[in-house]
Amino acid sequence: MNTTFKEDNNYYIMVFEGRLDTAASPQVEKDMQVLHNCNGHDIILDCTALEYISSSGLRLFLSTLKNAQSKGSKVFIKGMNDDIRNVFAMTGFINLFSIL
Repeated sequence: MNTTFKEDNNYYIMVFEGRLDTAASPQVEKDMQVLHNCNGHDIILDCTALEYISSSGLRLFLSTLKNAQSKGSKVFIKGMNDDIRNVFAMTGFINLFSIL
């Protein structure tokens, strides 16, 4: 699992590549800490190269959403494949996030 952080205009962008499973979650959680200081920045979680997401990964996305909302920021998810979209639909997460 690889993550890449970018800043573009008023967006913080986190790009996910690979499988976000239970084993990868601790490192991804550390990588995502940079998103917690999002004051004045909206967040894009780029899932274009994300192959799989487990419940641990969903928890990280939800934590990011709650933190961002408390600071007046929005979280967008970009590039979900059909499998990831189905996981979000089945869990109801599809209704929590803005999908690009």
